[in-house]
Amino acid sequence: MYRVRVVKNFSSAHNLSGYEGNCENLHGHNWKVEAVLCGSNLDKVGMLIDFRVLKKTLGNVINDFDHKYLNDCLAFKTVNPTSENLAYYIFNELEKTFPKMVDKVTVWENEDSAAEYCRD
Repeated sequence: MYRVRVVKNFSSAHNLSGYEGNCENLHGHNWKVEAVLCGSNLDKVGMLIDFRVLKKTLGNVINDFDHKYLNDCLAFKTVNPTSENLAYYIFNELEKTFPKMVDKVTVWENEDSAAEYCRD
């Protein structure tokens, strides 16, 4: 099984409704998103996926969140914009372009805290 990964970053603010603690208040993060695709077949060039294509697609997904208040984004109208929900959303958006290839998405809200959503 081959795996490729790319990392992109964005900055945004959010708050967590129903959370009892500091994260209930408006605050921001410089998020880091890592996307991992996997597969057993390489193309004629010997690649699973061109890094440029994966970076561009991931960039298009997270661009909607960059320098935004996440709670106002359509993706988070009914769920809190937690790291877990961001990872889930990004995973599913990438699946639209790379069906059955997305292995996991990791969303870092700081250098020592991250959430992942993985294929079962």
